[in-house]
Amino acid sequence: MLNDPYGFLELSPVIPVMVIDHEEDAVPMAEALVDGGLKILEVTLRTGCALNALKAITEAVPEACVGAGTVCNADDFSAAIEAGARFVVSPGQSDALFGMSRKHGTPLLPGAVTASEVMTAVAAGFNVLKFFPASTSGGAAAIKALGGPFPGIRFVPTGGISPKNYAEYAALDNVTAVGGSWMIPPEKVQARDWQAIAQLATDCVTAAESLRASGGAK
Repeated sequence: MLNDPYGFLELSPVIPVMVIDHEEDAVPMAEALVDGGLKILEVTLRTGCALNALKAITEAVPEACVGAGTVCNADDFSAAIEAGARFVVSPGQSDALFGMSRKHGTPLLPGAVTASEVMTAVAAGFNVLKFFPASTSGGAAAIKALGGPFPGIRFVPTGGISPKNYAEYAALDNVTAVGGSWMIPPEKVQARDWQAIAQLATDCVTAAESLRASGGAK
């Protein structure tokens, strides 16, 4: 991990994409996910309390590797770093985001779903990319096809991924982890049923281990 800025992705085969509406839910939600075996957490900057939630998790759940998602500009990038984000994820890419990643020495997963976008990110020095929205951008077949011209590039697909199609993505050689929110169903969060969420996280890990054991994953 010291030699690879993206080494943290080895901590978990699935990255929960957390949209936190109430700050008080942040820590128990994170604890449930980590207890279930998912140690990489992406807190999306889609709500007013997201940055406070991210900071609370980094302070209360040290065993989690917490990053910020939906980062679209330099100001959001700086705010995420100040809140304690250890990595940053963006649905797209820009010179400003590339520059902030270099400035802070923080791993960035820039979004890329076309060959041109992949080439731009690679030219900027990034070889682990977010593939979003996965389900409407060609899905697993598109990611597999990109592996031909870009054999050294790894992807983290998110968007439209569920237990029903998880294996299609996770089995690909150029997919290093899969992101999603199916293990954090809104009704369980609203009910604050953290035990159920912990079990769903465990189910994610079990599915990944089963896939690996069957020879379907890296």
